[in-house]
Amino acid sequence: MAGRTQARTGQGTAQEAAQQTAQEAAQDAAQEAAQDAAQGRYPRPVVSAAEAEWIWRRLASAAMEDGAKPETVRLAVVVGLARASGARYGGLLRCTVSALDLDAGWVTLEHGKHRVPRRHGLDRGTVLVLRRWLRVRQELCAELAGSVPDALLLTVHHTHDNGVTVAAGLPITRQGLVLSWRRFVHRTNARYAGRRPPLPTRFEQVRRVWDT
Repeated sequence: MAGRTQARTGQGTAQEAAQQTAQEAAQDAAQEAAQDAAQGRYPRPVVSAAEAEWIWRRLASAAMEDGAKPETVRLAVVVGLARASGARYGGLLRCTVSALDLDAGWVTLEHGKHRVPRRHGLDRGTVLVLRRWLRVRQELCAELAGSVPDALLLTVHHTHDNGVTVAAGLPITRQGLVLSWRRFVHRTNARYAGRRPPLPTRFEQVRRVWDT
């Protein structure tokens, strides 16, 4: 078992996970779109621009606090990059560390099914959150055997796959981002119940506010 675990945390696993990400993203997106269309709910209404900015400010602030959970910092990165670029989950999952130039304040993301690269400017708040995430990311990768994946967004918890332990620090899948967003939404909705409109469980309804 130990040998299998180490193999999954090595270079081969990182490469396989990266290759599977794009396929999973396309399959899941198509499935969700088909389900929504069949039920007459697509596209779902977006939140207001003010609400989207409130979400960003809340996550950015939480990500910069001492002792912030890695998942919170990662989600702030997701929202910050979506705010800067309008990118879908697929584009964010394909983003690499080498696509960032934080000193210059920009990121290059691939958009759409043809993966058209576009450069987007980053404001100071997003740069600060990204720098915080890169420090967290380095800690997550410290225990990995083999090469460190270039994917920007990584898992923050150990998981299990068919009885094999998969270490934290590997490229996250689309489903992982979906679940992370929903956890944030459920916690936030419970905290602000009766004081604010509930946040949508689909990030797409926030992302489209910033779609350019």
